[in-house]
Amino acid sequence: MSVMLQLKDLPDEKVLKKFAERYDGVDTQSVSHFLSILRIGTELAESLDRFLATHGLLQGRWWVLILLMREDDQISTPSELAEKAGVSRATMSGLINGLLRDGLVARKDDSQDRRSYSIILTAAGQNKLDEVMPDYYPRIKKIMGAVPEQQREDLLKQLILLKEQCKVFD
Repeated sequence: MSVMLQLKDLPDEKVLKKFAERYDGVDTQSVSHFLSILRIGTELAESLDRFLATHGLLQGRWWVLILLMREDDQISTPSELAEKAGVSRATMSGLINGLLRDGLVARKDDSQDRRSYSIILTAAGQNKLDEVMPDYYPRIKKIMGAVPEQQREDLLKQLILLKEQCKVFD
């Protein structure tokens, strides 16, 4: 996983025109919109990070707790968690180690295969979610309430269209 650096100072029309004069095929309006969407996504993620920090959590660790709570038995393997979170096994290992250290999850060894183990949500981990989630959901309602419901549906459809085009960078 790479480190993500996002511009806070987005280029204005003059700067974009400078690039368009140097490079063929620059659609300055598309570039401006694309960079603005990236910036907004970053700001939303940073806002969530700040909120979670008030509860002593990092976003990655919070997602692991949520993934475990989603399971009927609140247990999963590290590789399953990595797959569901969209991160490498090494990244997931680091997240799990922090959660283990804080007692929010526990390791459950596989009795059939000594090399294999699962991660289980502890009572402390559930308590942490019980602390965070009632504070989280009203904030989501407020932030999403800034966009009328029908426009939210349209916005989501448009963002999905953009997501489907991500392969252009492959």
